[in-house]
Amino acid sequence: MKSYRKELWFHSNQRRELINITREVEECLRESGIKEGLLLCNAMHITASVFINDDESGLHQDIEKWLEGLAPEKPNSQYRHNSYEDNADAHLKRTIMGREVVVAVTAGKLDFGPWEQIFYGEFDGKRAKRVLVKLIGE
Repeated sequence: MKSYRKELWFHSNQRRELINITREVEECLRESGIKEGLLLCNAMHITASVFINDDESGLHQDIEKWLEGLAPEKPNSQYRHNSYEDNADAHLKRTIMGREVVVAVTAGKLDFGPWEQIFYGEFDGKRAKRVLVKLIGE
């Protein structure tokens, strides 16, 4: 069995952003040479997420509105965590959206359903953050 590991770096110019990282992850799969196995892709920061969904701008706006309704950024004073920082909402948004995805690799391709894409969700941006891609298989 082979294994492969790579860190992808992202720098968002906004506090919150959804970035389609499918191409970068597919490039990792090509580099690995793995044809059958599993791919793990996870955010390595507690205020960011990796998830699978459709790459449709209206849906992305809906996700942003929904997350903001569940864990609004302002007022900062509503969160105890914010006595030290100002990103409690980002921690909660990450909890909702999840840390990682696992995708089957079949015949050298990500075994997706229709419209599935991998996204990096940034909830406390304006700095560089990492995503881990780990593959195991043959």
